[in-house]
Formats: sequence, structure tokens, C-alpha cells
Amino acid sequence: MIGRRLIDRRLAAVLLAGMAFGESIAAAQSDATSLKTDMLRVGVATASFQADDSMQIAGGMGPGRAVGQEGDLRAVAFVLERLGSERLAIVACDVLFVTREMIDKVAEQIQQSCGISPSHLLVNATHTHHAPSTVRIHGCEPEPEFVRSVEEGIVSAVEEATRRLTACRLQFALNEDVNVGKNSRMRLKDNTIYWIGPSPDALEPTGPFDSQMPVLSFRSADERLVGVLYNHSTHTIGTLSPKVRSPSFYGLAAQQLEQQWNAPVCFLEGASGSTHNLTHETTDALTVVKQAVSAGVEKGQPMAVNRLAAIKRPFRFKVRTFDEAMEDEKVSSYCQRRVPAVAEAYANIFRQMRLELQAEQGKERQTLLQAMLIDEVAIVGVPAEFFTGLGMEIKKRSPYQRTYIAELANDWIGYLPDREAHRLGGYQTWMGLHSYAEIGTGERVVDQMIDMLNELAK
Repeated sequence: MIGRRLIDRRLAAVLLAGMAFGESIAAAQSDATSLKTDMLRVGVATASFQADDSMQIAGGMGPGRAVGQEGDLRAVAFVLERLGSERLAIVACDVLFVTREMIDKVAEQIQQSCGISPSHLLVNATHTHHAPSTVRIHGCEPEPEFVRSVEEGIVSAVEEATRRLTACRLQFALNEDVNVGKNSRMRLKDNTIYWIGPSPDALEPTGPFDSQMPVLSFRSADERLVGVLYNHSTHTIGTLSPKVRSPSFYGLAAQQLEQQWNAPVCFLEGASGSTHNLTHETTDALTVVKQAVSAGVEKGQPMAVNRLAAIKRPFRFKVRTFDEAMEDEKVSSYCQRRVPAVAEAYANIFRQMRLELQAEQGKERQTLLQAMLIDEVAIVGVPAEFFTGLGMEIKKRSPYQRTYIAELANDWIGYLPDREAHRLGGYQTWMGLHSYAEIGTGERVVDQMIDMLNELAK
């Protein structure tokens, strides 16, 4: 009996030691989980741009005017940090375009004040057609004071976001069927491609529409919503009130949700060079977008962030050559049939743009392409109004299932149609400051972006 009790005591000691060892493993695993959560830190901040009624609005063919404003025109900045990785910064600006000159200037300041490399900074224009001009386009000139305010706002938002860095976890959701918009390059009975004017003879769209809306939401350790980022691919046109400055329905949706959640909401414009909202009134589009983003936050699933990375590379292309008489005929004939009241005025605007490009034909220019990773979510920055089909081709060929396009990022080189669109013609292919890259540039961008994504995947 004495021997049996001794064996039992020894067995109990072993079991207790095993339990203690198991508890220590569980504690270590818990600590590791906590550490992983603490590894991702996120800061989000906004900065408003200063604008007034004296400034030209650049979303139309001529220098538009606005009286008053709805919502803010602003920069929304996300800064992400993980132990062992460089910081990333993603900024969306409520402007029609940002230029390379603007972004080079702010990137230098941000590197000095925040330690964020220019290669890890992505600045996207939401492409609202209801903000003062930042570029020379159609009949508009840039507004220097507004440009300066945009530059200052980008830097201010990134610096404040950096100061707000806090431990977060990421939740991801993908809405697959958000149909605010459609392919707007409709084939017409006269074998032209729709741009503006009446279109009772529209036959069919000439390209795809991308209905995906990814939603990334970041929560702190106490489940507080720190910020939300969403992406969609339709032109940002439409205000609630007539002739006002506005971030349009995407930006208004973000700002209304922000008031509801007490957390900044950021919209990244997707590949929308060939898609517009042709079916929803602005109020309805606003409602649909808010519901979709809310659903994305509600159904978001936790996603580990074990890696942050980015590549930004130079991309060279040429200004295409053109025949002046043929280009003039394209513009004049379409406008005379569809919008005769303004046909000559519009034709003159295109003539002036082509005159400015006459001596640039065949010359090489350089811009930037960017690929950014938030673990398995890839964000692709292209510096153009990128045709939706090209964006979907990047998604299809990417090594990352969750790949999304941020067009008009870090620069602006006009529309980038695909080869088939150039064959069909239409406004987006007419020669001008809005569209001047040589045919095939869009496909070359796709190929280089896939190379960059594959490089990140290795």
C-alpha cells in the first residue's frame, strides 16, 4: 500500500507539472496573440482644404463656378505601422486630380516629419468634379491657392495620423454587387461612342462594370472603430444641391458615416475611366453607398496583418502622334450631332489643347506606378483615369486574390483606355490634355503592375 501511495503521489506530481506546463503554454500563446495585435498600429486623420466661390471648378469643359459648399473638401490619411516593417500612408483627396509635382513636394515633407518613405506613400484623388481646379485641363487653369491648401492638407493629415497611431486589428469584407454606376461608353446607332447629349439610340455598353466594393475597418483593442476605408469604381459626379462645391456622393457618404461612427471614413476611387452613374439620383447613390459601407463594417471578418510592404516604380510612356484634321473632325462631328448649341465652343477647347500638345508628339514622359500590401490585400496605384476593363485585368492576373485599384494616384497622365477603346473611339480617346498617351500604354501599365505584384509575392 505504501508503494502504491508513493506511485500515486508521483503520478499526481507529474500531472500537476503537466497542467502547469500547459497553462504556461496557453499563457505564452495568449501573450503571442496579444503581441500580434499590438504589432499593427493605425492612425487616421483628416484635414480640410480652403476654397471659395472665386475659384474655378474643373469638372466640366469650361471654368465652372460654384456658390457655396456641401460637405468638406479634404484629405483623409491612414498611417499603418507594424514592428519590423516600414510605415505605410494612404491618403485620399477630394480633388479632380493630383499631380506629380504636388506629390513629390509633400512626400519630401512627410519623409522628414513622419519617417515615411516616398515609396510607401500613396495619394489618391477621389476625382470629384465639384472642387476647384488643381491642373490645366479643358478650359480650366489651376487655382494656386487651392493647390497650396491641398498640399498643406495632405501633410497635415499624415502628420496627425502618425501622432494618433494605436494598436488595431483589421476586419475585411467584400461587397460583390454594388451597382452605383455602369459602363458609360455606349455604342450608338451612328457607330459612335456616347459621351454627352441625348442618347435614345444607345445600343449596348462597350466594356465591363466592376461592382466590387472592399471595406477595410480598423478597431482598437477595446473594439472602438478607429477608421474605415472603402473602394469603388464609378466617376465621382453628382451633388445634392445645384452648383456647389462638393466631395460628391462617395465623399458625402463617407462624411455622414463618420458622424455616425465618430471615426474617419476614407474613399479610394477605383478604375472608373469608363464608368459613370447613369441610373441613380445623387440622393439614391448616397444611400446605396452608405448602406454598402455599413454592411461591410458589420460583416467584416478579422484578418491578420503580418506584413506591410510597398513598391513605387518609374514608368515611361510617349505622347501619341496625331493628325490634326482627323482629330478635329472627331470632336466637331460628335458635338454637332449631340450638343449643337455648344459644338463650336467645345471644338475650340479641343483645338487649343491639341495646339499645346503639337510639339510634344512622340516625346517620352515619366510617371509612377505603385503596389502596396496590407498583408494579403493589394492596393494598386495608377496615375490615370484607368479604364475599368484594365483594372479588372490586373485583379484577374494578380497573385493576390484581394487586389483593388486606386486610380489617379501620385500623378495624373489623363485617360488610359485599352486598345479596343481606341479602336472604337469616343471622348476618352480624343487627343487632348485629358488623353494623350500613346495607344497601348494602358496594357503596358497592366503588365508592369503584375510584375510588381509578383515581386511583392516573392
